[in-house]
Amino acid sequence: MPDTTRKAVVAGGNGVTGRAIIQHLETLPCWETVGLSRREPEFGTNSPFVAVDLLDRHDVEEKLSGITDATDLVYAAYQPRPSWAELVEPNMVMLRNVVEILEKASPKLRHVTLIQGGKVYGSHLGPYRTPAREDDSRHLPPEFYYDQEDYLRSRADEGGWTWSALRPDAIAGFAVGTPMNLLMVIGVYAAICRELGVPFRFPGKPGAYRALTQVTDARIVGQAVEWAATEPSAAGEAFNVTNSDPMRWEHVWPQLAEHFRVPRADPLPFSLTEFMADKTAVWNRIVERHGLRPYPFDRVASWWFGDFVFGMDYDNIFSTAKIRQHGFTGGIDTERMFTELFTELVKQRVLPPGIEPS
Repeated sequence: MPDTTRKAVVAGGNGVTGRAIIQHLETLPCWETVGLSRREPEFGTNSPFVAVDLLDRHDVEEKLSGITDATDLVYAAYQPRPSWAELVEPNMVMLRNVVEILEKASPKLRHVTLIQGGKVYGSHLGPYRTPAREDDSRHLPPEFYYDQEDYLRSRADEGGWTWSALRPDAIAGFAVGTPMNLLMVIGVYAAICRELGVPFRFPGKPGAYRALTQVTDARIVGQAVEWAATEPSAAGEAFNVTNSDPMRWEHVWPQLAEHFRVPRADPLPFSLTEFMADKTAVWNRIVERHGLRPYPFDRVASWWFGDFVFGMDYDNIFSTAKIRQHGFTGGIDTERMFTELFTELVKQRVLPPGIEPS
C-alpha cells in the first residue's frame, strides 16, 4: 500500500456519524474505508462492511484479524444501557476489543479518532458552564467517555499510534435506526403532524424553546475526522466540533414548520416517547401511500432522544475556538443544513413528499 494511502476502519459504520464519516472519506482519492456493524449497510457505499459483535472478543478477533493494512481507526460505536453506570463496561469492552485486535493485526496503525459528545461536559445532567471548552473540569463519574479517553491516552504510546477525540452535539444525518439522530425525530414528527392535520408544535420545555443551543451536521464530523487524522497538532487532543452557529428553537421552529408545510402553533410540552407510542399505524399509512422505504416505526426515530434535546431548558453551547485555532475550517449554516438534509431524505424515500422546503 503506498505511503500516501490511508485505510480507515470505522466502528459503528451504520450509525448516523459512522455513515457520514465513510461517505466523506469515500470522496477522497487517498482513503479507503471498512465499516464495522452488526447489520448490513443501509446506504449506498463502495466500502466493504464487516458484520461483527464488538462485545464478543472472539468474534472481533476472527473478523478483524484479516485487516492487516489499516492506518486509522475511527470509533463511533455506542451501546445503550438503562443507567449511566451500566454504560461504562460495554462501551469500554467494545473499544478495547477493536483497538487491541486491530493494532495487532495492522502494524501500520497510525491514528485512532474517538467520537464523544456533550456528556463529557455534563450536558445530560443539567446547566453547565458555557460555552464549554475542552479543558473544562470533569463532572462526577460514572462517564464512559472519560474511561474511553483515558484508555486511549494510556494505550497510544504502547501501541505506537496517536489519538484524537471529537466532540459533536445533537448530530443530524441520514441514518435510520440509530439511537441519537435529531434529524429523523424532527422529520418523522412533522410527517405525522401533517398526516393527522394537527399543528407542528415544539414539544419541549418552555425554557428549551428560548435557550441557546447547537446542532452538528454529521457531514461536518466526517470532515473533522479526516482533518484530525492528518493534522499533526491534533494528536493527543480533544476538539469540540459543531455547526458553529448557536441558535434558539424559537427562531428555527417556525421556519421548519414553513419548510414542512405544516401549520404551527404555540409550544406545548409533552413527551414524544409517550405520544408517539401509538402512531405505528399512522406511519405505516404514510409509508404505503407515498411508497417510502419500509422501515419499521420503532426504528425510524428515537423519541427519547427528542425528549432529551427538547427538554434542555438551559444554554447548551460548545466553544469551537480550539479546533479553528488548530486549522479546521469546516462548518455550515444550521438553517441550510436542515434544508439540505430534509430534501435529501425525501429524495431517498425516507420522508414523504411535502416534507421538504418549498
